[in-house]
Amino acid sequence: MSQQTDTQSLKEAIKQANARATASKLDLHDLAEDLPQGWEQIMATADRTYQAYKHLAELKAALAEQTN
Repeated sequence: MSQQTDTQSLKEAIKQANARATASKLDLHDLAEDLPQGWEQIMATADRTYQAYKHLAELKAALAEQTN
């Protein structure tokens, strides 16, 4: 696979990961607005959001490394 194809694949993965991270962030925000209802979901929603942003950061780091 060429570097250009790898770069394009990473950019597409970043777009998808960014969409998932943003959706998780909005879920967490909505949950916070509805408190105290749904408090039981705080940890699961926060962890999902954390994992989404961690994955996004890893992809961005991989892209930066590849383009340098």
